[in-house]
Amino acid sequence: MNKYIYIDESGDLGLSEMSSNVLVISALIADDPRKLDRVIKNARRHKFSKELRKAKEIKFNKSSPELRKHLIIKLNETAICSGVHCVLYKNDLRSDYLKGNKHKLYNYAAGKLAKSVTLEHCNVEVRIDKSKGKQILREDFNRYFEANLRDGSFIDGIKIFHSQSENFSGLQLADLLSGAVYQKFNNNDSTYVNLINQSTFPQYFEILWK
Repeated sequence: MNKYIYIDESGDLGLSEMSSNVLVISALIADDPRKLDRVIKNARRHKFSKELRKAKEIKFNKSSPELRKHLIIKLNETAICSGVHCVLYKNDLRSDYLKGNKHKLYNYAAGKLAKSVTLEHCNVEVRIDKSKGKQILREDFNRYFEANLRDGSFIDGIKIFHSQSENFSGLQLADLLSGAVYQKFNNNDSTYVNLINQSTFPQYFEILWK
């Protein structure tokens, strides 16, 4: 059995007064990426063809409220995926080490996310939106994430890729999901999270450190 995990984030890693209150890292976990492709393709071909005509990819912060809601409802209907989210309240961060190293801070939050994912007897393909330019940073992330993903799970093999989100529907939908969660925890706006049907599209939230 194969599992596919797509990871994206909303918010920023800054700690200034101008920064976001939270960093959200979300994982969209799916059994069949072809069904995720179908969600995006149908939106492009039909109801939202005009809005998406010139868009290379779908991004939460560039999409209309109608498109955001439509995609969440369609994810509810696929019944082949779930979501896991790490919500990091930066004002409660006490570690000087993490405060001084944004890469380690991101890895730490992603590691907490990975530990919250429970998988049994499967091969896992992980794709994360390509943001780390240096190979050494990608390798550091891969090692840390894999170790935490294996903790508490029974996984046969893991492959981790850093990919351009425009090439993968799963990454675009992970961005949608992280944006929806960010609106709830940073802006006290539950409009999009409230559309998620927990029975067909279950979600888990790891909150640090509220």
